[in-house]
Amino acid sequence: MSKVSVEKTLKQIDEILVPYFNEAALPGLAVGVVHEGSLVCTRNYGFSNVEQRKPVTPDTVFRIGSISKTFTAMAVMQLFAQGKFELDDPVNDHLKSFKVLHRDPNAPPVTIRHLLTHTSGIGEMRKLSDILLPQGGLGANPDMPSLPLGDYYQGILRSEVYPGEKWAYANHAFNTLGQLVEDVSGQPFAGYMLQHVFEPLGMNKTDYLLSERVRAELAQGYNIKKGRHVPVPYMRIEVPGAGSIFSSVNEMAKYVAALMNGGKNEHGSVLAPELLEMMMTSQYENDARVFNMGLAFILMKFANHRIAWHNGGWPGFISAMYTAPDDGLGVLVFTNSSSPLPDRIAIDLLHRLLGLPDPVSQVPAKNMLEAPHLWPELCGFYAPKKGFLTNLRLWLGFGGEVQVIVKENHLAARGLFGVSRKGIPLYRADAGDDLIYKTVLEGNVITVAFQRSNKGGKILRLLVGSNTFYRTQPSQSLRYRLMAVGGVLGGLALFLLGRKMGKMRKT
Repeated sequence: MSKVSVEKTLKQIDEILVPYFNEAALPGLAVGVVHEGSLVCTRNYGFSNVEQRKPVTPDTVFRIGSISKTFTAMAVMQLFAQGKFELDDPVNDHLKSFKVLHRDPNAPPVTIRHLLTHTSGIGEMRKLSDILLPQGGLGANPDMPSLPLGDYYQGILRSEVYPGEKWAYANHAFNTLGQLVEDVSGQPFAGYMLQHVFEPLGMNKTDYLLSERVRAELAQGYNIKKGRHVPVPYMRIEVPGAGSIFSSVNEMAKYVAALMNGGKNEHGSVLAPELLEMMMTSQYENDARVFNMGLAFILMKFANHRIAWHNGGWPGFISAMYTAPDDGLGVLVFTNSSSPLPDRIAIDLLHRLLGLPDPVSQVPAKNMLEAPHLWPELCGFYAPKKGFLTNLRLWLGFGGEVQVIVKENHLAARGLFGVSRKGIPLYRADAGDDLIYKTVLEGNVITVAFQRSNKGGKILRLLVGSNTFYRTQPSQSLRYRLMAVGGVLGGLALFLLGRKMGKMRKT
């Protein structure tokens, strides 16, 4: 990074952002750039309330969704620093309101570290029937009373698979951490966060509740349907530790400044530098080439620059927070719509600020020889480990499995359904590693890697970002089974049609 690249990007920021805003026909967009502890640039476009023609400002309050998880982790680390527990303690040793249990009584215990790294084995929902509830049971009508979490989980939150067995994004894991903060501190979770995190950082207009601190400036969320901005009805979030913060660019810039400065900003301190560094150091990786997980923070590299980030979503709101802690840079992007653009914008801006080329423009890499001699080895079916609730996002994104094929004389990957169902090309990305590839999906660069059983062994795994798929036989794939069922049904239909035609000829 150079000072020149920062200055150049900030001068061009409207040229960068306006096309994004227009591309998605967003109702509103708020962007902030933090550099060396200060909010050096904000840009605000459109309306926080379309019907009222109320413009977006740096003080407009958005629902930042899962970025809230990093705050929950901050509180956990504060209590860890006080000696209240160890990160590898079973969380049940400290929970009073409910317990996290596997159906197998011999299963290893879920630890606090498991919860912080999405390796607890907890699924996307408490149980399958949650699929019938608003947001899979995460949302509720604000007119209904909020349940204590002990009642919400009816005393037990079930883990679906053994802890440590797989990485699976788990809102309920971070909600459990919120309850841990409450049970260990003896304070209500939201009250603890205001006193020990928000107020020390000067975040006096941020809250977990729709309080007077945030109500007046809260944006209306929208979906875009048939060219119209359709308001999304307000829902209460039932899992506060996972994603219920209300905040603005001006407020969140204070948090990002602390992340860039060892846990403190001009207002105060919330965490010792060594503990913040631990949060931004890899605690779990399925393959260092593809994905690293800190404590709540997702880790990656842009060239040789360390990146710690998180995003968030709730109906009518999408948010992104990307930081380059060693460079003192952070980017915040909030929109009051369900558009996925904030991640693309944040990644684009941060690359420019660091003086790096647009990552999308680097796929495929120039002058990179493909390796078609390997394609027969790589092609085939790949499926995740068992567990429907811990695989729900894979079902939504890929149809539960990935097939690697050769399409139009090029290596490609396709899901059973979803945006990848027609196949997306995989481009070799590293001249020194013929098993690592990149692709572009919905404007985002995704790293894909294959793993062998050992040096020179068979291809066993396919890694797509944080997700691991395992090589499976064609006869075990869902695509193959559906084709087989389709063939049987088609044959039966032809048989019945033939019999009918035969009867008609006899008459």
